[in-house]
Parts: sequence; C-alpha cells; structure tokens
Amino acid sequence: MSTPVDDPLSRERSHLAASRSALRAMREDVEALDISDVTANWVNAEVLARQIDERIKALADLSDTPLFFGRLDYLHAPGSEQAEGARGERFYIGRRHVHDADGDPMVIDWRAPVSQPFYRASKQDPMDVALRRRFGYTRGDITAYEDEHLSDPAEAARTSKLLQQEIERPRVGPMRDIVATIQPEQDEIVRSGLSGTVCVQGGPGTGKTAVGLHRVAYLLYAHRERLARTGTLVIGPNRSFLHYIEQVLPALGELTVQQATVEDLVAHVEIKGTDEATAAVVKGDARMARVLRGALYSHVTMPTEPVVVVRGSRRWRVPAYELEDIVRELLDRDIRYGAAREALPQRIAHAVLVQMERSGEAPDDRVQDAVARNSAVKAAVKQTWPAVDPAKLVLRLLSDAEFLAAHAEGILDEDEQKAILWAKPARSVKSAKWSAADAVLVDEATDLIQRTHSLGHVVLDEAQDLSPMQYRAVGRRCTTGSATVLGDLAQGTTPWATRSWEEALAHLGKRDAVVEELTAGFRVPTDVITYASRLLPHIAPGLTPVVSIRENPGHFEVREVSGAADVVAACRESLRHEGSTGLIAADARVPELAKALTDAGIPYLGPGEETTQDTRLTLVPASLAKGLEYDYVVLDEPSAVVDGEPDERTGLRRLYVALTRAVSGLTVTHAAPLPDQLTA
Repeated sequence: MSTPVDDPLSRERSHLAASRSALRAMREDVEALDISDVTANWVNAEVLARQIDERIKALADLSDTPLFFGRLDYLHAPGSEQAEGARGERFYIGRRHVHDADGDPMVIDWRAPVSQPFYRASKQDPMDVALRRRFGYTRGDITAYEDEHLSDPAEAARTSKLLQQEIERPRVGPMRDIVATIQPEQDEIVRSGLSGTVCVQGGPGTGKTAVGLHRVAYLLYAHRERLARTGTLVIGPNRSFLHYIEQVLPALGELTVQQATVEDLVAHVEIKGTDEATAAVVKGDARMARVLRGALYSHVTMPTEPVVVVRGSRRWRVPAYELEDIVRELLDRDIRYGAAREALPQRIAHAVLVQMERSGEAPDDRVQDAVARNSAVKAAVKQTWPAVDPAKLVLRLLSDAEFLAAHAEGILDEDEQKAILWAKPARSVKSAKWSAADAVLVDEATDLIQRTHSLGHVVLDEAQDLSPMQYRAVGRRCTTGSATVLGDLAQGTTPWATRSWEEALAHLGKRDAVVEELTAGFRVPTDVITYASRLLPHIAPGLTPVVSIRENPGHFEVREVSGAADVVAACRESLRHEGSTGLIAADARVPELAKALTDAGIPYLGPGEETTQDTRLTLVPASLAKGLEYDYVVLDEPSAVVDGEPDERTGLRRLYVALTRAVSGLTVTHAAPLPDQLTA
C-alpha cells in the first residue's frame, strides 16, 4: 500500500503548493523594490512605479484559477541529440512563468517554445514527449490527473476526458481563457508571427474570439519590447461584448492591451442621429473615400501671383509659374494634405534661398525658416493650400448638394447622392446630428489631412459586420503593424455585411493576409448546431457547417407555447441547471418579457452585466446577442427575430446568431409558426 507521499496526486498537489509559494515570493520581491534613489526625476519615477505596479498585478495568484494545468515529460534532455540513456526534463505548463529562489522554473509559461508540444504532440508526432499529463481542478485545487504516453506504441490514442470536461464546463460570469484546451489548429493561429495578418473564419463555438485574444497574449510574450513601444488594441462590436471578454488577457498576466469599439476609434464628433439603411450603405461604401479626397483637394488652387519677400533692402521674387511647379510637385508626391501644407512654405523659402545664393549670399537654415514665416509666404500658402477642418469638410458634403455633386460626379449616382444628403442642413459641426457612419467619414477626412497613428497589432472581432469605410478606419490603426481579423460570414447582420474576406482584407489594407477556417465546434452542442445549420444554405451557402466535437449532445427542444408565462416557465427549468441562462428575444418583445419575469419574481440582468450565483438569467435583445454565450438559452419566437430585421436574409442571419449562443442546452419557444427554413 502506497503512502501519501508516494501518491502521484499528492506529489502534484505539493508541487502546486510550492509553486504558489514561489509565485508569492516573486510578488513580494517586486513589492519590496526601493526606487527612491534609482531615478533622476519624478517623471521617470512615475513611469517606473507604474511598471512595478503592473508587474505586481501580473503576478497575482487567482485562487480559483489553476496555476498550471499540464505537465510534459520529455524523452531526452535538450541538446542530447536523443542520445541513448539521456534523461529528459519535466515541465509544468501554466498561465505564467514561476521560478523558485534559485531561478529554476517551477511553471513554464504556456507561450514558451518548450510548451508547444502540450498542444501539438500526438501519437503520430510525439515531438520527443514521453508523457503528457492533464490536471483536473475544483476551485483551484488539483482533484484528478490524466496521462497520455505518447511514445508508447502499445497505448492507443484516446480522447482526453479531462479536456472534454474542461471544454464543456458550465460558464458563469465573463469569458475565460482557454489555455488548457487550445487545439492544434487553434495553436497554429495563436503562434503565427507578428509580421503577418491572419483572418479567422469560424462558425459559432469554434473559439475564434479566444484564439484572437490568445494570439495577442502570445505576441506580447514573443515581441514584448516591440509591442510595448507600438501598442496593441482589441476592437469589439459593442461595450457588452468588450465587458464580456475583458478578463481574459488580465488572467494571462497581460494588462496593457487596450479595448475599444469602432465608434470609439472615430469619436471626432458627437453621435446624435441615425441613418436609414440606404444612406448608411452609401456612406459606408469605399467610394466615399474618393469623394472625400476630391472634396479636400479641391481647396488647393494654383498660384496666379508671384510671392515677393522683403529682407532688409533686398526684395526676392518667386514667380507664379515657379510656385505652380512647387504645388504640382507636392500634389504628385501624394503625401497627406496637412503634411504638404506644412512643406509648402519651406519649399517657397528654399526657392528664395537659391536666389540669395546666386547673388553671392550664404544663407543658412535659420534664414530659410525666417523666410518660411514671412507674411507674404504665409499669405500665399493660405491662398493656395488653405487649412481644412475635416468635420467641416464632411458637414459641407452632406449639407451642400452642389458641393457633393461636384465631387461625387462619376462616383455616386443621383439617387445615392440624395440618400446621403441631410434633410435639414446643419449650421455648425456642434449642432449637426452626426450618425455613426458620418463619424467614420470624418475619420477618413482626418487621415487624409494628417496620418493616423499606427499600432503594432490590432485584433478585430465580429469583423463581418463592418462596412468598407469602417475597415479602412481600422486599417489606418495598423498600417505599419499587423492584425488578427475574426468573424463569420454567416453571422453578418448589417445591410453592409462583408461578402467575402478577400474584399474585406483589401479594404483593411491587408491583401496578403492568410485566411484560416475553423470548423470544429467546442462550444455549441451537436443537436443545437445541427438545427441552426439548417439556415446556412439560405444565408451563407459557401461555408462549411460547424461540426461539434462535444461528447455531450446537450439539451435541445422546440416547444410550442401560448404566451409569455410559458416562456418564463422555460427559463425556470433552465435555471435548475448549473451555469448561466440567456433569454434571447426579438428587440420588440423584450419589454413584454421583462415585465413577465418581474411579475414572476425572477431577477435578471442585461447584456454585459456579470452573472452571479444568485442572478444567473440574462435578458438579451437579439441585436446584442452576437459574441455572447450562456450555458442554457431560451430563444423566444424565432419568427419575430427574423421579422425584426429589414430583410429576410438579415433576419435569418440574426436568428442563426441567436440559435448558437447555447453551451449546454437550447429551448426554442414559439406561438407563431417557425420560419420555413427551420422546418424544411
């Protein structure tokens, strides 16, 4: 009979306890740092103090989160060239690196190269791994383990039960990381290089959002210094979605990644109005970039008078034809409008200096700067290349039919021009009722005048709903960096939804991006995804249906009801299970269902609010369901979801989204007939 110390589970628990102690010591070492005499000024002291504070937060030990989730035993020692008898090393794989007092690793970061076989090693390619061990946890404590002897030909390949349990574990609260369950095809995307842009087409439950977030974490690990300088950004479709995913990267120790919506990026004007679908489609069309460019550069006029610069007793004359050559040369260079305007006085001043040198003078850079600031030169620049406010430019285009017609000729037809003209022209930028699409136009105009700052890496999630102009706005934020584009063409629910990734990537400015497709479903149960996939031939006929790899088929039921009381009853049934429940309904039906839940005494949350053990039901308008997930979903009136959209195709896509939010079970309730596409 073995003693507890010889028990493998006891040894692993001991290693976990020792690792937690080592992590605590690492954190205490950072907390004890004295920087009072290290920096020369208060600015550096503030920066260093902030870095230390971030490091302390990154070393936090989350009690309910396992410090490591796997172990690798290698056959051979590194550098041994697989010599016979050479002893391999053992590594524990976790969310962050932990070392002991001597600097020896106790936990290896999942992003380290030595950790890669944990995700990719197989019977066919063991990658020199003798044993891969997975751990089962309950509230942060090791309760089980499971071994795979990859190099043992006598042991047959099998599905990991612990891996399956982790994939199917109920969800309560915000989205969590998937470092313990990353699959080989996901790992290839996660570890793809910083220099290239990757587009991930993934159906519901394929883990594309998690893959994108984990790719950011990996890139920060592999290129930390570079990305610390250039910055990283995650762009989501709305605030609810960003709140749902905001804990993933901090749980991996990454605290510096910014999050935003596209609306946040283009917040040059206050959004006060909305567009009809027809107007929004035209405003979102990439052709608007040409209209804006033409309108902007129409302000440039060719000089007709010479510039005369007086310095002391001398007068220097730059003739109109020479000024015209300077202006045309700047136009031909195709640089930003504002940069060219800043260069113009220096070019004029240089022409004056050439005359000075020819007359025997020896002017220096200070003289050239002085000439560039001369009142005559300033007046010429103002007349030839005037300053333009981007918001005022867009305001004029949308308010002045003649101005729009002059610059949209041959680009937009008359109906399209009429569609985007404001019915009531605004008198000023401040009083204008700007729409979200207008703000994107202002952002485009702003970039035409002054280059937008580029980040090192941008993650764009739910990309299928962006317009071409929105893609351009995002692309401006990563012109010198790379991007991870995540989406599903079948879930496009805007009138301007993406038709193909090739077209979208061209608008983004990343034509060379690699498009990867994820088709293995980890989240949605088999019966649910099979039912939802009935819609694919009608909404995205070219896409491969998702195939669920979950062993648990999940609960699925289509239930005919007589009213809201029956829907509430279905919610009660779902709440008897562990985990979260989402009641998804057409936006117009939300008030009625909210009242029914309140009358029944059932507390509920809104999208983006964090569920707790006491309040596990979320009432979700169908328009906000994208990107969210719940253990159990009650979907109210599918036909109402379809009818709530401007056209049937968009409505069916919205329904597809709503049907695929369930992790463990889906109950479809309906009093009206179901859409024909679901019953066929």
